[in-house]
Amino acid sequence: MLTKRREISEAFSSFLRLLALCGAIILASWLIFWAVNNPVSNVPDLFIYVLAQVNLTVLLLHPLKFLYEEQRVRYHWPLHIMAIFAVNCLVVVTSAGLIYRVDGLRLPFLNFLQQSWKFPFVANLVFAFAYETSKVTTCRLKRHNRKLQETIEIEAAEREVEAEELKQAHDIQRGLLPKQIPQLPPFEISGAWEPARVVGGDYYDVIRIGKTKLAICIADVAGKGISAALLMANVQAAVRAFASQCSLPSQVCAQINSVLCTNTAPEKFVTLFYGVLDAQSRTLQYCNAGHPCPVLVHNKGGMAPLESNGALLGVFPNWIYQDSMVELLPGDLLLLFTDGITEAMSPEGEEFGEQRMLAVLASRNSRPLGELQSQLLGNVKDFSSSKLRDDATLIFVATSLATPPSESISGNQISSKPHTKESVTYAGVLS
Repeated sequence: MLTKRREISEAFSSFLRLLALCGAIILASWLIFWAVNNPVSNVPDLFIYVLAQVNLTVLLLHPLKFLYEEQRVRYHWPLHIMAIFAVNCLVVVTSAGLIYRVDGLRLPFLNFLQQSWKFPFVANLVFAFAYETSKVTTCRLKRHNRKLQETIEIEAAEREVEAEELKQAHDIQRGLLPKQIPQLPPFEISGAWEPARVVGGDYYDVIRIGKTKLAICIADVAGKGISAALLMANVQAAVRAFASQCSLPSQVCAQINSVLCTNTAPEKFVTLFYGVLDAQSRTLQYCNAGHPCPVLVHNKGGMAPLESNGALLGVFPNWIYQDSMVELLPGDLLLLFTDGITEAMSPEGEEFGEQRMLAVLASRNSRPLGELQSQLLGNVKDFSSSKLRDDATLIFVATSLATPPSESISGNQISSKPHTKESVTYAGVLS
């Protein structure tokens, strides 16, 4: 019903525009006659001429739209011009016959037509060409708008499909991260991943590799988006494949490096920190392949980076990686992070930087890991107005102040719990 009313309204508006055009033509014709000092002796005849010619011209030219509508006839203009001339001749003869009948002239019709055809023919021909030009232009614009609308609809549908695919990729990528972080007294481990986009290139993992050992790794793939996420999945698979109790961290890094150098593009690379936590010796044996150095916060005060000089993965196929070891004393806190934390940018273009990150670590005051983790990520988001340039990923490893006597290290000591649950308390005072 609404569509029908709209069609009636458009038809009525078109009719009013046609009447206004007729009025304008009548006025212009009268002005032309006046300008050439040939005043019109019979104004009603002028009205009849204009109304008859305009309406007949519009009526007879309407069927010609098949020539240019939907581009059915590619080179339609020669045929179109011939049709306009034919329509114009028919209209002029018809309108002249109408005037001849109304005025009741006594001279023969052919003589009247021979005397009066020139001005009506030229004036109506100008109108016919102008009218058809406007119709062709309007048709082309409508066709262009229709194609544009179809393109927009197709692109919108494609964006919906891409958005759904990205959501699925996000779910898959999140599934590659540990759903539950294995716990190994006297250590407590917590991790978090905050992608800058729907999917990202950061990765972290905690893997059981023995009765008293856990493998911990954090990695950052060059780039963002789908390509980085795909390479991140390859890194995750490689780490899971090569991590074992018998493999040194340097060996794991060398094996992953070999895989990436063989199977990835030259401009793609990965930074990775891989370490093995040993509950019996309270040590972390690690290898750093170009990743930002983790920060160790001592319980007795002070902080120190775990420095290493390993090369990026996927760049130098023959690089020899070295192992390092650090002892984790009671109350110590270790932070592994990606550069999305320190390089988070404020709206003014300032980086979050290591100093702000270290300030959060210095204010831990025996708080649970989850709270400290939430504060650090919250500070980064607030600083960047929740517009991260790069993925932000971190792992906290805390050593309890003392191991209860009942918690002797054994084959059944490794437990698994969600990283959102806090169970081990640690404390420390920093100078």
